[in-house]
Amino acid sequence: MFPDGKKKALTLSYDDGVEQDRRLVEILNRYGIKAAFNINSGIQTGANTWQNGKLLVRRMNVAGLPALYAGHEVAVHSLTHPHLENLDEESIRNEFEQDMLNLERIFGKKVQGMAYPYGTFNDTVVRIVQECGLGYARGIVSTRSFDIPGDLLRFQPTCHHNDEKLMLLAESFINSKPEKPQLFYLWGHSYEFEAENNWHIIEEFCKTISGRADIAYCTNAEAFGL
Repeated sequence: MFPDGKKKALTLSYDDGVEQDRRLVEILNRYGIKAAFNINSGIQTGANTWQNGKLLVRRMNVAGLPALYAGHEVAVHSLTHPHLENLDEESIRNEFEQDMLNLERIFGKKVQGMAYPYGTFNDTVVRIVQECGLGYARGIVSTRSFDIPGDLLRFQPTCHHNDEKLMLLAESFINSKPEKPQLFYLWGHSYEFEAENNWHIIEEFCKTISGRADIAYCTNAEAFGL
């Protein structure tokens, strides 16, 4: 499944297109690690802000994002970040289709997958994701597992970057010699590093897990063979 026939892969997924993505991208690029950045194109503007503790979180303007995210993946996060399961079917479809169209226009490439806003979904939402042609969709429930499920439209990550077992999981993954494909999938929001003053977490993680000959460093779509 993974590039070069490797049986282990690492991929990251970060939401909302916020200013702190700039620092995160610099860290990832330095260590040769790839991510998917999940964008709400209907509200992707520097005028869209919210408070997280003492931090004023600000989305970035669209200008410059193709250059910033070059080498990574851009994925759907819905048009306006609603609780999708509370919407009617037409509205759900609009949230996906319009976000896809906008992202493909802005970034000039096909969008392959998505992250569910708030990590929530139901059977109707999943069906519409499939009908829109997306190949994977991610929630936010940590599995602490490296197994790849059969249903990629209900995919759950290995863990959030604040998981207390993050580095233990990293060491376990590094030392594993699997017979079937194994995926370490890390997710979060880059503004959390600034709000919680813990950028060292992602620095330590990337430094520890990068540069391994037996690990493929993939975007989400690459990891899922899309």
